[in-house]
Amino acid sequence: MARLGRPRAQEEPLPARPDSETAPSPLDRPQPMHPLVFHPEGEDVVVGRADTDTYVVLPVDGAYLVHLLAEGTPPNRAAAAYRERWGEDVDIQDLLDSLDELGFLLADGEHVAEARPVRHQRLGKALFGPAAWVCYAALTVLWLVESVRTPDLLPDYHHIFFTPYYSVIALFLLAGQTPLIALHEAFHALAGRRIGLHSHFRLGRRLYYVVAETSMDGLVAVPRRKRYLPILAGVLADVLALAALTLAADLLRRPDGSFPLAAGLCLALAYATVLRLAWQLLFYLRTDLYLLMTTVLGCVDLHTAAKHVLRDRIRRLTGRPRADDTHLHPTDLRVARWYSWLMVLGYTFTLLLGATAAVPMAYHVVVGVLGRFTGSTSVVELVDSVTVLALSGAQLAVAAAIALRDRRAARAAAAG
Repeated sequence: MARLGRPRAQEEPLPARPDSETAPSPLDRPQPMHPLVFHPEGEDVVVGRADTDTYVVLPVDGAYLVHLLAEGTPPNRAAAAYRERWGEDVDIQDLLDSLDELGFLLADGEHVAEARPVRHQRLGKALFGPAAWVCYAALTVLWLVESVRTPDLLPDYHHIFFTPYYSVIALFLLAGQTPLIALHEAFHALAGRRIGLHSHFRLGRRLYYVVAETSMDGLVAVPRRKRYLPILAGVLADVLALAALTLAADLLRRPDGSFPLAAGLCLALAYATVLRLAWQLLFYLRTDLYLLMTTVLGCVDLHTAAKHVLRDRIRRLTGRPRADDTHLHPTDLRVARWYSWLMVLGYTFTLLLGATAAVPMAYHVVVGVLGRFTGSTSVVELVDSVTVLALSGAQLAVAAAIALRDRRAARAAAAG
């Protein structure tokens, strides 16, 4: 979502020519526009096209001017009304050029696009209806009670190693987590479609991790209180999956209290789900909880502002002049002054999470995999180790490919 500043003022209005010399100007005729939505957001207004999910943040005076144009007011008359209300001249042609770049203006011969139907809206309403919430609450309470009553159901990284073959573990977690990740994203999408929002799915990257993302650009154009459920729906799906997997492992337990293979698989997936939930606390990776925070605080691009504030602190410590921050939203800058420290805590939590979860697992795997190349081992175990190394390399390669794709897209956008 872009943000535009105040409409650019004309430095010197051109003197009008006599009526006999004045030629008809396109600025004296209404400019056809696509249907636009206007949604107040704090001190600004979100303006955009719901059919293409293209939105921009405008100051109130800019939104007023665009609203006049959208109602069919000729540009010159709209500029005069703006001057009368706000006491400033405006470069109306510059504004029209910006609106054209955003795709808000109707081109010659172009027709207004018909509204796309929102698919699976009824399913979304059922999934988040009263009866569903009762079931979710019952499942969660039962899981908590059983976890307290039976401590060996609590997440433990040893649950990951249900077999001595690491390639089997990696492939199982990949296959098992894929539907759970799809469930996470489906909950996001259906929570949005419940309130009439379109969504689309894509692969993204956070650091060197490949992540799945559900984009709901239209979320910025609905009341803030209606955004919370679509944002948190994925976390809800993870909690429900964790509860269901843990209870399934408990039901599969043998009479002597040990876990058979099927129960071990459930516990392995449950531990991987716990790691995904912990991931949400890494705000600097722009997780769902980060998006929730920015929505509550009314921010536009808090992540960029926080990085700017951190870099600016370093510049001051090294005696360099402060960087320009006029391109950043005032709310983002105000929040970034304390949120930037939360980003630092996020990096610290990453190290803590790595030390307590990732490092022990990685050490267990690395020692096991590499140890097979130095001692006497079977062909099956060697193949297992080679497969694990290949899978690890494949993940890094996919992350690198996505990073290259995003960089090319950013360069193309900058060139455009």
